[in-house]
Amino acid sequence: MNDNSFGTTFGPSTPGALNLVSGQTWGIDLAHTTGDISGDVAGGSVIGDPDPYYDDCGSPEQLAMTGKNIGDLLNAAGVTWGWFQGGFAPSMPANLTATPPTPALCGSKTANLGGTLQKDYSAHHEPFEYYQSTSNPHHLPPTSVAMIGQTDQANHQYDLTDFWNAANSGNLPAVSFLKAKRSQDGHAGYSSPLDEQVFLVNTINALQQLPQWPNLAIIIAYDDSDGWYDHVMPPIVNPSSTPSDALNAPGMCGSGAKPSGGFQGRCGYGPRLPLLAISPWAQVSFVDHTLTDQTSILRFIEDNWLGGQRIGNGSFDALAGSLTGMLSFYPHIRPPRLYLDPTTGRPQ
Repeated sequence: MNDNSFGTTFGPSTPGALNLVSGQTWGIDLAHTTGDISGDVAGGSVIGDPDPYYDDCGSPEQLAMTGKNIGDLLNAAGVTWGWFQGGFAPSMPANLTATPPTPALCGSKTANLGGTLQKDYSAHHEPFEYYQSTSNPHHLPPTSVAMIGQTDQANHQYDLTDFWNAANSGNLPAVSFLKAKRSQDGHAGYSSPLDEQVFLVNTINALQQLPQWPNLAIIIAYDDSDGWYDHVMPPIVNPSSTPSDALNAPGMCGSGAKPSGGFQGRCGYGPRLPLLAISPWAQVSFVDHTLTDQTSILRFIEDNWLGGQRIGNGSFDALAGSLTGMLSFYPHIRPPRLYLDPTTGRPQ
């Protein structure tokens, strides 16, 4: 685990998700916005939770992003990848031949451990839907299991069931992002740490049983603190003079210093967040103190599959610390498979 990891910027889920895949919350496409998003932006950057414009299942408050994300880079390099999210498969598919065409509906629900039905899909947790180049607006399914990770009508955006279909058929993409359905994503109000534990344990147990396990690395990360602010003051690596996201302390975000790329509204780092690596390649009984943030995951993908290519245009990936301190690529004692009970979290 890493005990010195922070949200890239202050803010809720959407900025965290965008930073994970692009290191950039600036660059709103004003030509593709709907509803009142005034409280969700500052200095041209996203600071709130608007839904993505390129998503049938979003709310009326939507916006789109310009620029590139890691999906664009992986596509250009021919690397297989996918975002897999609970509830992405529509409860009613879009009808594009109707007059007028009807959008997809994402109405499926699942009860959390408290017994309350919760809508499965959360549009603002799906960062690739903010970018036209990597979006699947109508939530179309992959054309086949063999095409999962490749570019087809799904455009690399899938339901969680598609991940397991691919994994169990030996067609695991090189890079996969997994996002739980709302009832299991750990957010206060509609989920819980125990709901989240069930998702994580079942996922990790299943991955360990795959023949690909000797070559896998699982990175567990969070998109925001959900209001549970840690006592450790984050280092401010990028200032902002936008009052909406500036800290009150002098010399911090509101210092007036020039921010990275000249883009305002991206004060960070934000609150400290958990970061764990689970893998045969993980350091055993080890805590890494390297300064990292959400874009350290982005940088790891860039370093491992893209030869160190960066997003550019002020992306935080240029500042990100490395995840390799949690891993060992030299001969060492490989940790054995450890299967946990999803309800107790204890070894089975």
